[in-house]
Amino acid sequence: MSSPAPSKPTVLLIGDMRQASAHWEALAAKYTLLTYHTPTNTRAEFLARLRSDAAWQSVVGCYRSNHSTAVTGPFDAELVAALPPSWRYVAHLGAGYDNIDVAACTARRLAVSNTPGAVDDATADTGMFLMLGALRAAGPAIAAVKAGVWRGGDTTRAGAPHMPAPHLSRVAKGHDPKGKTLGILGMGGIGRAMARRAVAFGMEVVYHNRNRVGERLEFLGTSPAAGDGDGDGNGSGKEHRARYVTFDELLATSDVLSLNLALNESTRHIISAAQLARLKPGAVIVNTARGGLIDEARLVEALESGQVSAVGLDVFENEPHVHPGLLANDRAFLLPHIGTSTWETEKEMEILTLRNLESAVDTGRLLTLVGEQKGLAWAEGKA
Repeated sequence: MSSPAPSKPTVLLIGDMRQASAHWEALAAKYTLLTYHTPTNTRAEFLARLRSDAAWQSVVGCYRSNHSTAVTGPFDAELVAALPPSWRYVAHLGAGYDNIDVAACTARRLAVSNTPGAVDDATADTGMFLMLGALRAAGPAIAAVKAGVWRGGDTTRAGAPHMPAPHLSRVAKGHDPKGKTLGILGMGGIGRAMARRAVAFGMEVVYHNRNRVGERLEFLGTSPAAGDGDGDGNGSGKEHRARYVTFDELLATSDVLSLNLALNESTRHIISAAQLARLKPGAVIVNTARGGLIDEARLVEALESGQVSAVGLDVFENEPHVHPGLLANDRAFLLPHIGTSTWETEKEMEILTLRNLESAVDTGRLLTLVGEQKGLAWAEGKA
């Protein structure tokens, strides 16, 4: 008499999957797949299912995203405490994971991954777009041309006066990035991608990090020498490097300050009244990381006083609500948190999240473990 086939591990998809559903469905060959992503799902229902659904009692890991917070609420201590004993892995889609209580997960020996690397280029592209939009005062210009008021009422194409619409400002002259200093707070993958792009615009780059990165990571490329038209770096062109500075020097010397660090309790409001006062007067602030890094009310005050000349923001402190002072200010160039919203990046992120989940279930090791859990033998699959 043959023994029964061993049961397959059970994994749960929380939220939706937009591009890698075929990859998810293929996992059915070796896992039992559960999903929780209908529009009516709520946190209360999710917690109830954790307590009472027999199928959920054998879940070993889940795939979740920042968007899934809408149906489960944050992955906080309450939720972590309700997980069945079998649950050991959280594969998170997103570089940021401030809606996961990593400390609670660690206390429960629940390993967590995110998706660094996959988001670097798209987020850095968005950062550069915001920087250029803020430097060039593009917001009012875009609004004017869409309203049919050429340059906000400056001149018409024919050169005759054109009265501005009451709600539009005249288009202002902006500033070039060339010759400016980009200061990067957080020299991880996204910060380094921003730095490389800034060099192409003729900017100098300084950065501050908890620790200085290695010289290899500070290298940003070489400009071709005169006559070295192929740009292969073999001539005697200028070598570009990011320069490590103190936090105070970063604030005092940056023409553009870009925030590229994670949000946690130690970084919340890392830019508030005291830091804004120490900024180089007229600096531009760009934020593609998390809105909670900046005290938004104090930022509005600095923008209105001119201490900050302009901002380029993709993230906000109380999303989806944006501070009215930002909405009303022509020098605030704003996007609705679309930093990674490209077809290519979204698919790459989804596949990496699935690879994390698959690796964890099959080998006990997440591929891109969050920083807070690195060095923990059990989280790295070594115990």
